[in-house]
Amino acid sequence: MSILEDLKWRGLLADCTDIDALTQRLAAGPVTLYCGFDPTGDSLHVGHLMGQLTLRRFQLSGHNPLPLAGGATGMVGDPSGKSAERNLLTREQLEHNVNSIKTQLSKLLEFDRKGNPARLVDNADWTASLSYLDFLRDIGKHFSINMMVAKESVRARMESEHGISYTEFSYMLLQAHDFYHLRKTYNCELQIGGSDQWGNITAGTDLIRKKLGVPAWGMTFPLITRSDGKKFGKTESGAVWLDPEKTSPYRFYQFFVNTEDSMISQYLRKFTLLSHEAIIDLETRHAANPGAREAHKALAKEVTTLVHGTSACADALKASEIMFGGGLEGISEKIFADVVGEIPTQDIAKSLLEGAGTALVELLIQGKLCPSKGQARKDIEGGGISMNNQRITEPGKTATLEDLLFGKYILLRKGKKTYAVLRIV
Repeated sequence: MSILEDLKWRGLLADCTDIDALTQRLAAGPVTLYCGFDPTGDSLHVGHLMGQLTLRRFQLSGHNPLPLAGGATGMVGDPSGKSAERNLLTREQLEHNVNSIKTQLSKLLEFDRKGNPARLVDNADWTASLSYLDFLRDIGKHFSINMMVAKESVRARMESEHGISYTEFSYMLLQAHDFYHLRKTYNCELQIGGSDQWGNITAGTDLIRKKLGVPAWGMTFPLITRSDGKKFGKTESGAVWLDPEKTSPYRFYQFFVNTEDSMISQYLRKFTLLSHEAIIDLETRHAANPGAREAHKALAKEVTTLVHGTSACADALKASEIMFGGGLEGISEKIFADVVGEIPTQDIAKSLLEGAGTALVELLIQGKLCPSKGQARKDIEGGGISMNNQRITEPGKTATLEDLLFGKYILLRKGKKTYAVLRIV
């Protein structure tokens, strides 16, 4: 199966400038392609994974990927998909963001792969020294205002209440210049991006044709959304980041394992490198027994491993087991702290656990798991209470300093899924 056939099967092919010609070119041998990532923040989020994973799929098929960190275009801001002007970044902020994103881009692509290693490029390297007059003369003259205004991303902003500044209006020319430079310097023949990038990408193919007289192609993948139409990667608390300091591997894993049933097949195809056979098998198993959540676990494991590595994924799995009553042996404080961040936590004085300690029934009230001592005793006698994931059946049980996890936590559970953490202050 060809790379384009694979992308179609996975639902990752939205538009292509000339798919028949591109199919013939890909069949003739490896191509060099690029996808840009603007450093508007110091971390990419899961919505950016489509670009990285598509580059990875091409690399696995023998092609040469050029991930691009937009050190220059990041100073301007892409108006595509935005209803208002971006805040301009300082050079210091931009430099920090570029360095951070370069590290993340190196996670999914092989930069030491024999034969077709990935090569990271930064458009600041060829744009910083370009004068404004030279840019207008050599690039701007090839674009008509009529053509630029006709682009969907520009027209939508012009019709909005905020309008569009000349700065963001010029972004299209900068991205087209990137493609032109990469075509001339690295023989880059293909640019990929999200469907909101179609206007910018075709501007580049037009510029290459006019200035170099050689072919170039553009291809887009659909923007990923949730079942409610909201942009993928956004939650009530914000984006799900690729930086483990912003979104821990445990929370990252949980985001994917909680994928809605209606989206699980689509996400397996788009966000994993699993074979068609493996995905079809998971889809079949999910249809037969959705409650087992095999497909969800496979999705979460695959994506977490791709982004954070095998070890971090293993830690995320251990942390997830805690939430299902799993043992705490071998759990590090860092992993446990990730779990604590997801559980209602109450602070208590250390003195409560000194000496003979405090009755568990009191702690259940402190943790807001039981409304009264009487109810707490009934829940304990009924086998519905666990402390540190050990079932407690003695109503008179007390907790002391020896019961603290990592010298500061007690984990309480009522039933199967209702947790509380008591933290010593």
